[in-house]
Amino acid sequence: MKLLPLLFAFAAALFGPARAIAQHHVEVPRTDGASTPLAVYEPSAAGKGCAPLALISHGAGGSERGLRYLGEGLARDGWRAIVIGHRESSLGVLAADMRSDGFRQGVTDLITNADAYKARFMDIDAARAWAQKICRAPYSALLGHSMGAITVMLEAGATNKLGLAAAGGFDAYVALSPEGPGPVFPPDAWRPIRAPMLLITGTRDRGLEGDYTWRTQAWDGLGPGCRWLAVIDGASHMDLGGGRSTNARIEAAAVALATRYLDALRRGNCANAPRLDGVALRTK
Repeated sequence: MKLLPLLFAFAAALFGPARAIAQHHVEVPRTDGASTPLAVYEPSAAGKGCAPLALISHGAGGSERGLRYLGEGLARDGWRAIVIGHRESSLGVLAADMRSDGFRQGVTDLITNADAYKARFMDIDAARAWAQKICRAPYSALLGHSMGAITVMLEAGATNKLGLAAAGGFDAYVALSPEGPGPVFPPDAWRPIRAPMLLITGTRDRGLEGDYTWRTQAWDGLGPGCRWLAVIDGASHMDLGGGRSTNARIEAAAVALATRYLDALRRGNCANAPRLDGVALRTK
């Protein structure tokens, strides 16, 4: 059965009059003495026990105020969703490195900066520690877009050229606009990853190394398991990153994919691949 009505329902929930989701901003301590800003989206319906935890990592030049559609969509599905602010890879960092080609070289330098990822790992650890003080989540997932997707892959255990190793330990991972082989990842970098993973890209999701098919090489490199690759027709990099010019159809599709995938994993199985209009989905 096609899930077009489901997409309309998600779009209505995300962008209609009932959009409001309890959200608050906090600053939490990091192990190096710095602080990490968080945008916390509380579950829309209180259930029994502690809600599952979804931490969300933004891309280069982003902040905790971005990826709102993803935070709200997960909160509506019953997750405590937290968008993490990564100050060492924020817009201010990119603006300070503006060059004749705009942000392009600055982005390249930032996504290959090992120290920027070490700061991101501390941010993630700080957010997880703060959430665990509220209650110990029965299930946790890490999601990320662009540089956040690189962060997701590093946390999941991907081999990399930067000599980085992260704590990992999440039950599942979701990478929006993942990176293929290039300045961060060698070919077959994803083979060591064992945890379930959903990858989402779009037909207009160009990267530094080529079109969206370059991004799909990350999925090609994953071994067997509960692994999904979704390609959303017409989706650009900024669409998936929740840019200013939002696209309700694309954001609704991304939320529907993430929630269906993660909810099934929480129940102890890998969901049957949904048939969404405008989405090509591969599984293994």
